[in-house]
Amino acid sequence: MKTIQRLFISTALVAGVLGLSACTEDPQVLTGEGVKQDGASYQGVGSSQYAQTGWKPGDKGSWEQQLKTRAQYGQNDYTRMSGK
Repeated sequence: MKTIQRLFISTALVAGVLGLSACTEDPQVLTGEGVKQDGASYQGVGSSQYAQTGWKPGDKGSWEQQLKTRAQYGQNDYTRMSGK
């Protein structure tokens, strides 16, 4: 009976220690030059391979027009389903 209790207690202690060790977290250190600032979305990525036709990289007006068109016709279920 004593060996079963010792085994149970030692197993519980080992599980507790392992459980608590999983709660530790390494400190987060900022390395390098710090925060990277992204450019404006309408500037593009330099490759027009995947660009939508009608959009000119660097032109904010055409970027906004493409977003409005996509929101109205591509993502609006009411306008997409009106033909049925």
